[in-house]
Amino acid sequence: MADEREASDDGQERPRTAADRRGRRTGPAAEEGKGRATAVRDGRPARVSPLKRVIRFLREVVAELRKVIWPTRRQLVTYTIVVLVFVSFMVAFVALLDLVFAQGVTFLFGT
Repeated sequence: MADEREASDDGQERPRTAADRRGRRTGPAAEEGKGRATAVRDGRPARVSPLKRVIRFLREVVAELRKVIWPTRRQLVTYTIVVLVFVSFMVAFVALLDLVFAQGVTFLFGT
């Protein structure tokens, strides 16, 4: 009865264990088809020369720059004005706070 379950309809023998199904056989049957050492897979990439790394980096930089949507001249002027106005406002605000705190410290501690 066990022999009937191990042989499928097409005449091939079914794997007995999950390891057999995945191709991880142990024992004498495992040594038959190997013939070479297992490759090391420790997650480290192969050593690459520094020049090749720099060239690859520059290629990737150019590829990323091609994806950038560059602003038009009008957008650039608008964004520049917005930034300058915001920075001017923040400088005035911090200067005002500095003046207020200086007056408060002078009032509190006197001169």
